[in-house]
Amino acid sequence: MVSRAQRTPFGEWWWTVDRLTLAAFGALMLAGVVLSLAASPPVAGRLGLDPFYFVNRHILYLIPTVAIMLAVSFLNPRQIRRLALIVFAVSLIMVAVTPYFGAEIKGARRWLIIFGVNIQPSEFLKPAFVILIAWLFGESAKRSDMPANAFALLLLLLVVALLVIQPDFGQTMLVMLVWSALFFMAGMRLIWVFGIAGISGIGLTAAYFTVPHVAARIQKFLNPASGDTFNIDIATESFMRGGWFGRGPGEGTVKRLLPESHTDFVFAVAAEEFGVALCLVLVALYAFIVIRALARAMRSEDAFTRFAAAGLAILFGMQSAINVAVNLHLIPAKGMTLPFISYGGSSMISLAYAMGMLLALTREQPSTAMLTSPELVSEGSAV
Repeated sequence: MVSRAQRTPFGEWWWTVDRLTLAAFGALMLAGVVLSLAASPPVAGRLGLDPFYFVNRHILYLIPTVAIMLAVSFLNPRQIRRLALIVFAVSLIMVAVTPYFGAEIKGARRWLIIFGVNIQPSEFLKPAFVILIAWLFGESAKRSDMPANAFALLLLLLVVALLVIQPDFGQTMLVMLVWSALFFMAGMRLIWVFGIAGISGIGLTAAYFTVPHVAARIQKFLNPASGDTFNIDIATESFMRGGWFGRGPGEGTVKRLLPESHTDFVFAVAAEEFGVALCLVLVALYAFIVIRALARAMRSEDAFTRFAAAGLAILFGMQSAINVAVNLHLIPAKGMTLPFISYGGSSMISLAYAMGMLLALTREQPSTAMLTSPELVSEGSAV
């Protein structure tokens, strides 16, 4: 047990970090291991790999995931900004070269192979982008003479352009939603709402007419008879098959039919084998993390901390919501992972970096922590 009187870095961190949110992240990671055991062996079998290939790698990825999350959660806001600038610059360069040197998968180039390891640079770009945008909007709130909003818009256009080139419209939509949410928090005028909505509509229309696989996904969503909807049909049926409490671990069939049951459709596997009850628990965990982070962010007096924590929470929540919505056939397929549940090294490590920053930014302020110190309480009593 760590005493409040101990003035060590770990002691200060332990008594100021949001331990409930930290526990919620731990619960999601544990659920990810369980669902990896349920969903990935059939996928490995189809690829001619050891049945527990993806399970072992998923657990292996958890080691740097936990280490990075905890290490980043010790940082202060200034260190977070500096680290985000470095991560953003490196990720931006990697995203820019990916269309030329990345491996083409399903008509898109989103992955780089570096020293034999597959890396998706856009995953690391997102949280760093949120921090830089939060810093710009925070500076704009402090200094009206600084053209921070214009810089934020230029940064958005640069990131969107690079993501569209790959093309990766799922990540593009996610980045634009988070940027718009932060801009709204920073005092966006109503005309900007219509402007951004109009630009998004034009961009989606252009993608529909110029990118075949985007058009195919939208057409299959609007008119299932227009194409092969096998994956989505099987995923949605899994919720009916599982019922409230599921068919039991290992008893599901959807994982044997879906090629991405351990990534994009792991939520459907959870529904069939463990039931809607577990799905509701997972959704509740995601909602708890987002709502608690937003509540703590709104209590911060520093504009940067408020915007950054809120932006990271929205990023986490929107990614979770998109994956769940795809599994329920509420939106077209996006290829978005379910945070800390889906298999994927780039996704898990980038999420660890993002959520480590969230934990750091939502830590209690020193003044609040000091007020709870036994030494100060005894001094106050003596006075």
